[in-house]
Amino acid sequence: MPVQAITPDYTGDIKDRLENFHGNQVVYVGWDHHLMFCAAFAYPLPPETPFRALIENVMPEGFSLHPEWDQIDWSNTTWLLDGEPFEPQLDVSLKDQGIGHKSLLRFQTPDLKGYKSAGV
Repeated sequence: MPVQAITPDYTGDIKDRLENFHGNQVVYVGWDHHLMFCAAFAYPLPPETPFRALIENVMPEGFSLHPEWDQIDWSNTTWLLDGEPFEPQLDVSLKDQGIGHKSLLRFQTPDLKGYKSAGV
């Protein structure tokens, strides 16, 4: 999303450019309706990371703190990529699925409604 400066002569160094992540890209991941997490997590990942590695090795670092994490039925989970419906391919890289620098992945678990149904 483009941002406009308050003054027309503003110049600044953009810190979150892809070039600043040493071969990684930032991927944001959010779990909809699970209010224990106030915002999506930001993960710096190689673009070649398979989606399966994101779910099995990366996401548990933050999301496993939620009491419902172990109850997720991944076959029933729905995904959005940058606001559009997305069907991930587990053994295909992030890059090859169109997941780029600063993409937002959101997932929904229809059978789980958040801690004590707080996300309903």
